[in-house]
Amino acid sequence: MVLVAAGRGERLGGLRKQYRPVAGVPMVLRALRPFTAHPEVLHSVVVLPPDDAANPPAFLADLVGPSLAIAPGGAERTDSVAAGLGTLAAECTVVLVHDAARPFPDTDVIWAVIREARAGHGAIAAVPLTDTVKEVADDGSRRVLRTVPRDTLWRAQTPQGFPRALLAAAHERARQDGTGATDDAALVERLGGELRIVPDSPYNLKV
Repeated sequence: MVLVAAGRGERLGGLRKQYRPVAGVPMVLRALRPFTAHPEVLHSVVVLPPDDAANPPAFLADLVGPSLAIAPGGAERTDSVAAGLGTLAAECTVVLVHDAARPFPDTDVIWAVIREARAGHGAIAAVPLTDTVKEVADDGSRRVLRTVPRDTLWRAQTPQGFPRALLAAAHERARQDGTGATDDAALVERLGGELRIVPDSPYNLKV
C-alpha cells in the first residue's frame, strides 16, 4: 500500500495538513492505521515531503520496520506515487494507493478494492454524484452551456487498487509522456486498462 502524504499543506499555514490532529491522532496516522491493521496488506509505504522523509515525525519513525517504509515524494502527486511504488516490497503484486488527506477509509471498502484488483483490473472507491452539474463556457463568461446528466457520474475517492504490473506500466507511460494526473486511475485509463467502481462511503471525505 502506498499512502500519499507528500503535500506541503502551505495553504493552511503552520503545521502541514497531514500532521494535523484528527480527534487527537495525526491525520496521516489515522489514514494509515486501517491498512497496517488489515490482514491482506503486507507492506505499506508512506510518502512524505523529502525533508520530512529524511527526518520523519517520531510517531512515524517509531513504526518503520519490515512492514512499513518511508519514501521521499516528488514535485507532483504522480511523482510521489511512483516513488512509493518503487519502494514497495517486491512480493506485493496488488497495490493500493490512498491519500493521507482521507483519514476515514472504510475496512469493507479496502477489502472490496483488493478483491477487484486481484481479479486483474483497477478499482476505484467512489460515490455517486448527487449534485446538479453544469457545463460552463471556457471563455471566462461563466455562461452555462448545459446541465450534465448525473445518472452515470461518480466522484472518485481513494483507496484505489491495481495489479502492480498495470500500475507500474501506467506510471512508466506517464513518465515517458511527461504527463501527470490527479489520481492513478486516470493514468490507467490512458493506458487502456480496465477499471471498476467500488461504492464507497461519503464519510471517506478529503480534508
